[in-house]
Amino acid sequence: MTDPWRGCAVGRATGTAADAPGRTAEKRGGADFDEDDEAVLRTLAAAAGVAIDNARLYDDVRHRERRLGASSELTRSLLSGDTPTDVLRTFTTTIRDMADADLVTLAVPVHGTDDLVVEAASGPLANRVRGLVLSGESTLMGKVFSSGETIVSTDIGHDPGAVVATAAGSDLGSAFLLPLGTRERIRGVLQVANRLERPQLSDAVVRMVTGFADHAALALEIAERRRDAELLTVLQDRDRIARDLHGLTIQRLFATGMTLQSATRFIDHPEALERVESAVDALDDTIKVIRSTVFSLKARGRDTGVGLRSRCPREVDAVTEMLGFAPTLRVDGLLDTHVPEPIAAEVIAVLREALANAARHAHASRVEVHIETDGDHVRLRVRDDGVGPPASPTRDSGLGNMRARAESLGGACSFGPAPDGGALLAWRVPLG
Repeated sequence: MTDPWRGCAVGRATGTAADAPGRTAEKRGGADFDEDDEAVLRTLAAAAGVAIDNARLYDDVRHRERRLGASSELTRSLLSGDTPTDVLRTFTTTIRDMADADLVTLAVPVHGTDDLVVEAASGPLANRVRGLVLSGESTLMGKVFSSGETIVSTDIGHDPGAVVATAAGSDLGSAFLLPLGTRERIRGVLQVANRLERPQLSDAVVRMVTGFADHAALALEIAERRRDAELLTVLQDRDRIARDLHGLTIQRLFATGMTLQSATRFIDHPEALERVESAVDALDDTIKVIRSTVFSLKARGRDTGVGLRSRCPREVDAVTEMLGFAPTLRVDGLLDTHVPEPIAAEVIAVLREALANAARHAHASRVEVHIETDGDHVRLRVRDDGVGPPASPTRDSGLGNMRARAESLGGACSFGPAPDGGALLAWRVPLG
């Protein structure tokens, strides 16, 4: 331990504290400090240094225990069959508790695109950023995802690439972003941030969260392998069922139909003949349904198409050049699971029309898109800060098409002024 008293002069203190601001202590009675006093102070300084070191070691042990406990809980959740969404939410909440941070977000890649989406967030501002889509490498999260390097910032709220901080709408200060996974395969980007008035996130916190994130990435890898194995089992069962339906059921139904059809020439009663012919037609329809089912079983799980969640960012990116800036996109809910393809196609068509109208007529500097589903409805909201709806529209073809699409599905579409200026399109249809 470094001697804190090395180089310090010990002698008689003279004058007052005001005369010598650098002096901090005087001996009672005005006597000189002697060697015994110096030895006592050296002993106290050594004891204080030991106490500080012990406190740091104790704090490190506590952090290590919390990290190990959180890692064990995360692994248990992943391997017990909890949904990935619930696991990621628990993960961000745990990180926030460990780091004592104001906002923790986890962005994961969108399949089939170069974009990231904030899949999970924890903190008072979480609802503002959850579902936010981040396009390209121009954002800080995009840079971390492409490079695999950790970024530390002391004032992230004023960084032009901090899209999450801007969307949060709060003055964020100290923050760090780190990749989740290995350099060969990065699974997402984790961002931990504090408000400006909060303390700076220390290097010890960065190391602690990095260690936990590495363990979490390994646990996610194991869980994904397990889900792949389960999916393979399901696909193999589907193939077996399809073979059985095609090789046994269809053949037996076809043979039964042929037998009944050949027996019609021996039936003289008109009503009985009509019933047998009706049964033959029903068997023929049943064979068609089973063949369609067989095709569906073989095709399901091998579809290489992109779902609604992945198509939305592409539509937003396509209009960026026309607008002169990138719109903000949020997606919430299980769009690919709950929204059937016919309705998803309508959503994309309405989104494309709404963005094109905003680019041509709004003269806006900001466009926000929000698409969500709760399992019963799918909702699309497109909001801009432009000139607002015209007082007397001269043509209504685009808006009329969007309304017609909604009404044909039993939904509704509205277009009018936004609460804070600009225009707001709200489109909503049921999924039933």
